Amino acid sequence: MTAIQVILAIVSGGLVGFVLGLLGGGGSILATPLLLYVVGVQDPHVVIGTSAFAVAVNAYANFIPHARAGHVRWKMAVAFAIPGAIGAFIGSFVGKLVPGKQLLFLFAILMIVMAVRMAIPKKKKDEQDGANNQVHYLRVVVIALLVGVLSGFFGIGGGFLIVPGLILATKMPMLAAIGSSLLSVGTFGLTTAVNYSLSGLVDWLIALEFVGGGIIGGIAGVFVAKRLSKQQRTLQYLFSGVVMLVAIYMLFINAQALSL
Repeated sequence: MTAIQVILAIVSGGLVGFVLGLLGGGGSILATPLLLYVVGVQDPHVVIGTSAFAVAVNAYANFIPHARAGHVRWKMAVAFAIPGAIGAFIGSFVGKLVPGKQLLFLFAILMIVMAVRMAIPKKKKDEQDGANNQVHYLRVVVIALLVGVLSGFFGIGGGFLIVPGLILATKMPMLAAIGSSLLSVGTFGLTTAVNYSLSGLVDWLIALEFVGGGIIGGIAGVFVAKRLSKQQRTLQYLFSGVVMLVAIYMLFINAQALSL
């Protein structure tokens, strides 16, 4: 690994961390294209496994302050994380069997879905404590398994699916869902990374460099977010546009994988 790649890995991780700190989410979706097209990792499966580890570390790091602030519903968080981890193992196993370019093509489609989702304004609803509402445990398990499979297959945290999944199944408030989801995001990412590492598909050095840059970038992102709080929605639209452009580029260069 060259000195330039080391710098690019740290800078790329810093960019992901900066976006996460600035917008509160979504940045991890850029980990895969950054590792591929900026850092220059050639094998798409190594990229997926490495980014999964970076996502896991970031999620666990963000989980700690939420837990200390009392934003985690531990019973539901664990109930979602365990079956979801099983799903992540299954998804990552299947993902390793899919040819790299086909996997990247499908990943680009997922990026487009995320970009559209981020661009749609969220409806403001009165948040009510769902602690006394009936919890549908079967629904929790089913949703967790499905999200876990998707997370493992693409090597993503899946937070954009876990949060609405928790709200749907448990009726908990948004803040509690965000805090609780991070346990699953970290667990899914770690499960995927471990599964990929068993096949030698994780570059641990790049992963650590990426995480190190992410920590620095995250601090900077939070700092800037406090000063641009009124422009948060504009920044969200801008980032959504960037994700969309990267996704279109990935679709174009990997289209031949599906004989398109």
